[in-house]
Amino acid sequence: MSAYADKGIDLPTRKTGCSAGYDLAAAEDVSLEPRRVTLVPTGLKAYMQPDEYLGIHVRSGFSIRNMVSCVNDEGIIDADYYGNADNEGHIFVALVNLGDSPVQIAKGTRIAQGIFYRYLTVDGDTAGVGAARNGGIGSTGEME
Repeated sequence: MSAYADKGIDLPTRKTGCSAGYDLAAAEDVSLEPRRVTLVPTGLKAYMQPDEYLGIHVRSGFSIRNMVSCVNDEGIIDADYYGNADNEGHIFVALVNLGDSPVQIAKGTRIAQGIFYRYLTVDGDTAGVGAARNGGIGSTGEME
């Protein structure tokens, strides 16, 4: 369910049958200042199984036209990011403006795409057993 449902945010969609990613749009107008990182709200949350994550990738056309990139190449939304007490799982896209001029993003602009991935763990992995996420971006390792 969208955190911005009452503000007219549409759920992400794939544009073709072979599209890997779901297009994510800005939930509000945002200005990306030159050589700065900006967290762009999407108004979205994503529920996943424990062995899944959502990869966030900047849309190539948006990136090329505006000299904008995801600050860490790929944002990773872990399954336990959803519904955590700090931010309820609201997904933000961390963008960096590599250019010399501000980039204006209008609400509804498709800025990124989310791709669901499944992953494996090694035998005997007990990481975080019984721990709960306590926070949003950058909170892995800050478990209760």
